[in-house]
Amino acid sequence: MNFSAEKASRKWPCAGWACGEWPVTVAAILLMLCGQALPAAAARKSGAWSLEAGSELSGRRSPKLSRTALPASVPLPKARPADAPDAEPDKSGARKQAPGEPAEQAAPAAPPPPSACRLALTEEIAIAPSIPDIHGPGDCGGEDIVRLEAVVLPDKHRVSVKPAAILRCPMASAIAAWIRGDVAPLAANLGSVISDLDNFDSFECRGRNRIIGGRLSEHGRANALDVRAFKLANGQSISLTDRTVARAFRESVLHSMCARFSTVLGPGSDGYHEDHIHLDLMERRNNYKICQWDVWDPLPPIAPLLPAERPDEAPPREVAAKSDPAEHDTKSQTDKSDAAKSDTAERNAGDTKPAKKRRQNRRF
Repeated sequence: MNFSAEKASRKWPCAGWACGEWPVTVAAILLMLCGQALPAAAARKSGAWSLEAGSELSGRRSPKLSRTALPASVPLPKARPADAPDAEPDKSGARKQAPGEPAEQAAPAAPPPPSACRLALTEEIAIAPSIPDIHGPGDCGGEDIVRLEAVVLPDKHRVSVKPAAILRCPMASAIAAWIRGDVAPLAANLGSVISDLDNFDSFECRGRNRIIGGRLSEHGRANALDVRAFKLANGQSISLTDRTVARAFRESVLHSMCARFSTVLGPGSDGYHEDHIHLDLMERRNNYKICQWDVWDPLPPIAPLLPAERPDEAPPREVAAKSDPAEHDTKSQTDKSDAAKSDTAERNAGDTKPAKKRRQNRRF
């Protein structure tokens, strides 16, 4: 079908805007609006927004917005059921760590409560402050360790331990009871007061008798003490292995030690305890105890090695040698013995000669 403007004018008569100009103008405006709307829709679809179109239409310029991504939607948790139990409050008292906060160091563990021995060993009995537990090397060390510095007598007099002994609390308590109950009365019998205790050795990580590779000594467990001597207030020092000390005193100390400690080693035990006394509280089967200490008697007086000096009135040695009666007696005895031998030989010779004659007579 052919279509033209003349045929249209015949079919739809019009003039001016009513015929051709108005529709063309309306179509142009619609095309322009559609061209501006398409870019705006594309911008909204891609997640960005621009006001350039509105600015151009309104004639005003506005700052451009940067293209940013829209935040993603976060799902919300479900509503708490009505029958759910209430949340219990945190009774530990620990503060929750906030996100990003640096981790705090763990608090040090609380020290264990004091032992019964530690509670009983008060300052009225001994000056023995507690020290940290000793662990190693190897099996050495122990727990409930104290530093025994002095023993307090019932009259408040202090007996210093020199040097201070590193011991387990039970061993330190036994030493204090021994000094308070036994040694102090023995010193009073001597007319004085004990003032010092000579500590030869206490804690030391080593083998028995210091033998390398041997069994661990009770010294390595802080369960032994080596005592060498007592010192009295009058300045006198009493060595327990000194033979010149009264035997009765040393025997009394021996009996008191063996009654309180499980091991007592002294002179005569093994050759390693000739100059001190070893004490410990080693646990054995059936509470077996070892008490080996020979209380020796004083040594006998030793004769002088050099002869006595020659008196001034003695004759010279040469003259004395010539006129020495002892030497004369010796010579005379020698002469007598030689004469006796000659007489015997002669008698024997006389006996044999007649026998030969008799034999000859018999033959002939």
